[in-house]
Amino acid sequence: MFLENTINNTQQAGWIEVICGSMFSGKTEELIRRLKRAEFAKQKVEIFKPALDTRYSENRVVSHDDSFFSGTPIDNPAEIPLLAADCDVIGIDEAQFFSDNIVEICNLLANQGKRVVVAGLDMDFLGRPFGPMPFLMATAEYVTKVHAICVKTGNLANYSHRMSFGENLVDLGEKDKYEPLSRQVFWKTLAEEKNEKKKQG
Repeated sequence: MFLENTINNTQQAGWIEVICGSMFSGKTEELIRRLKRAEFAKQKVEIFKPALDTRYSENRVVSHDDSFFSGTPIDNPAEIPLLAADCDVIGIDEAQFFSDNIVEICNLLANQGKRVVVAGLDMDFLGRPFGPMPFLMATAEYVTKVHAICVKTGNLANYSHRMSFGENLVDLGEKDKYEPLSRQVFWKTLAEEKNEKKKQG
């Protein structure tokens, strides 16, 4: 997908790109790819990630295939406009973990003429829209949905199944806790787990 060029360069404005999908679908890999292209084009780039996400590194955004991009951990999206004041392109990873004000911040940055590239899970472990992601997708100029491969069927997967029991919305983990599943397998698995809980409870 080529998003770097606009038709009217004298009236060039910023925009928002959202990359969404399940776990293990390549969201972060695609985010890093776009930012590296921008760097190659001599643009000033910065990437931000939630401070709570320390799975691979505290100050790097790292994909499952070990691609990485040096980044800045933050607690509040309101920090981004100041930290990225001189940037042309701003990347934000794991956007679902941020508070809802990330939507306002992304729109503010885009309105300042910046290119904002956001990656995040569009659904949580129960198949519900996740945090601010639906609002980011609604206000973005470009939305790219990427897919993983279902570990049970080999079909396209767009659901993230949590294999460990737990009710907390945020439970950081990788293949030890989550697996990508296709629609039919995901909802069948949730139903089976619900029935199992009833038997135990």
